[in-house]
Amino acid sequence: MRWLLALLLLCSCSVLAQEKSETQELIGRVGGRTALLRLYVTTRADGSARLTGDYLLLPSMQLHYVEGDRSKQLGVTYLKEGDSPILYGRPPTATLQGRWADGVYKGGRFGPSGQPREQFEFRESFPAMDGYSARVNCEPRQGRYESSLAYDIEAGKLKGLEWRSKLAPGGHTCAVGGLAQQPFEGGLRFAAGKCVVTLRDLGEFVRVAAEDCSAYCGSDAYLEPVFVDRDGGCELLPR
Repeated sequence: MRWLLALLLLCSCSVLAQEKSETQELIGRVGGRTALLRLYVTTRADGSARLTGDYLLLPSMQLHYVEGDRSKQLGVTYLKEGDSPILYGRPPTATLQGRWADGVYKGGRFGPSGQPREQFEFRESFPAMDGYSARVNCEPRQGRYESSLAYDIEAGKLKGLEWRSKLAPGGHTCAVGGLAQQPFEGGLRFAAGKCVVTLRDLGEFVRVAAEDCSAYCGSDAYLEPVFVDRDGGCELLPR
């Protein structure tokens, strides 16, 4: 019996070792609206993938959560959509059905009873930002969270960036600065050690997002993504 349990454990560990997880972002349109699709992709040993994530409609800032699967050979991708991050056991509000191959995910969005609603198309490639110039100084706030973002970028080159946040009532803060520019396709990327700040052109907005910046933050603090409009105004994702 022990050898059987050991064999089962070994097989289970082998399967897990063959799975690969990554986060992918795609930009596109759902009907006539710009949308940002963010997916956590777990590729199984057989080449198929489990998908969870969300898509954000712009400029309305409507967030929809999705989960589903992508087949191995044809890239057929089926995503259930809902208004909550937890979709298991709940009827979907819609489904995205299509094919994700060669960097493009396109198909149709259907209502809960299968009625066609609109077409969608997402691409893994984002617009280049080597010509982007802006001076931004804004202080977006929401609930207990407040932040200040200031940057100066000229023709795609960073001249300066400072980003701070504070979380009430504890008062824990983040303060990021002293970033150096790194080569990056489909946007701009600045880094200091492991901390990375990325800018993406989403059409109506430029999204500024931080990753692995905990070394610059207090124990409960964090940096929410900021969406900068063409006039330099800033928004946070609604909660």
